[in-house]
Amino acid sequence: MTAFNDPIFHDEDAAREHLEAIRWPHGPNCPHCGNADQRTIAKVEGKKHSHRPGLYYCNECKGTFTVTVGSVMERSKVPLAKWVFAFHLFAASKKGMSAHQLHRMLGVTYKTAWFMAHRIREAMKEDVSTSGPMGGEGKIVEADETYHGRREDGYVSPQRKGRPYLKRKKPGKRSVVGLVERGGRVRTFHVKHATKATVRDILVRNADRKSVLHTDESRLYPDTGREFAKHKTVKHSAGEYARREGETVVHTNTIENVFSIFKRGMIGVYQHCGEAHLHRYLAEFDFRYNRRAALKMSDRERAEDAIRMAAGKRLTYQQSGQAAHA
Repeated sequence: MTAFNDPIFHDEDAAREHLEAIRWPHGPNCPHCGNADQRTIAKVEGKKHSHRPGLYYCNECKGTFTVTVGSVMERSKVPLAKWVFAFHLFAASKKGMSAHQLHRMLGVTYKTAWFMAHRIREAMKEDVSTSGPMGGEGKIVEADETYHGRREDGYVSPQRKGRPYLKRKKPGKRSVVGLVERGGRVRTFHVKHATKATVRDILVRNADRKSVLHTDESRLYPDTGREFAKHKTVKHSAGEYARREGETVVHTNTIENVFSIFKRGMIGVYQHCGEAHLHRYLAEFDFRYNRRAALKMSDRERAEDAIRMAAGKRLTYQQSGQAAHA
């Protein structure tokens, strides 16, 4: 039996049981009041079609709920089996899954597929405040910035020093700053403009200052690099991409590999992304990289982790925007 023949992708009852096992490993929890006492939570039984399948009743707050309440799947009319399949496709596709491909594989409209895709990306967004800083004593953190896609707001770079924006010229590209712990997790950020102040703020908030910082020769890093245990650079302009110093190899190849996968996905799969949504695409690529390179999870484990992270998150149509993206 192949993975796609699994009943959770085709049978509603199997899909519901799968979601409940992931979200409620110790029994149903009421999303309205937080009650987890199984003695005061009952499954609503009755005649067929007299109520929603998988409906539970909480005696504490007198509310009813299903496994989708309190998650990005709440109030969706898309069958649960298709939601489970969509989560699996996003978790298994290294460079992403376009809404057009999703709509063809699931048999839903393009509009529905696009909305589902953004909800899944919202579920994949990690809470960096709870995972702690990257790196640490004796560990290496690589930092770099990249530029992808044309700006949509005609933003004037501070480097122009007050000179007006020239409309006849193409607008600048969107800035992305990335950090990766050597052999560990990655975090990427869409910023208005990659300045020394912006880069420093990202570094000191996300990387332990006891770490060894590896960057290229960009002028964005030397001042902030002094705040870390050590700051090592490679000079790309001179053709230097790696340098051995004792048992350590100085390079930024790890973060450049992260950017390479991101750009291949954005150009080859998604093709177009509105600037307002770029942070969600970055969260999607971070999620997959962290669970593939750092945690060595299987496709199924990544999908289950995304479903688990969908709890407590909502994304309305107004929040996700009304422009269509591939």
